[in-house]
Amino acid sequence: MITGSCLCGQVSYDIAGPVGEIVHCHCQTCRKAHGAAFSSVAAVADENFVLKGQELLNQYESSPGKQRYFCRCCGTQIYAKREGTAHVILRLGSLDDDPQADEKNHIWVAQKAPWYQINNELPQCLEFE
Repeated sequence: MITGSCLCGQVSYDIAGPVGEIVHCHCQTCRKAHGAAFSSVAAVADENFVLKGQELLNQYESSPGKQRYFCRCCGTQIYAKREGTAHVILRLGSLDDDPQADEKNHIWVAQKAPWYQINNELPQCLEFE
């Protein structure tokens, strides 16, 4: 079992299955939403994602068909969800445990923060791949 939670601890989750490959997103929306150079994410199947404290989540449609869910008390980004998908996009900064997943790549490198240098050998995609 892999667990995670928000900063204040009022929203938490359990993952009862595998976490997908890790993707580091450098798009402007992720940078602004997380207040960081990039956001590390991975897919988790809906049936393996058990959320507690859901009533404390707010949501924001950051692009058409994509909702971002975050704790309304502390602001921690927990996950995102695209319409018509069978998985959540887990925000890995909210994990309490090792996801036991491999890194895949960097995406939206065309929108990367100019003050940040990618210093690893992972593939880099100019946009979403």
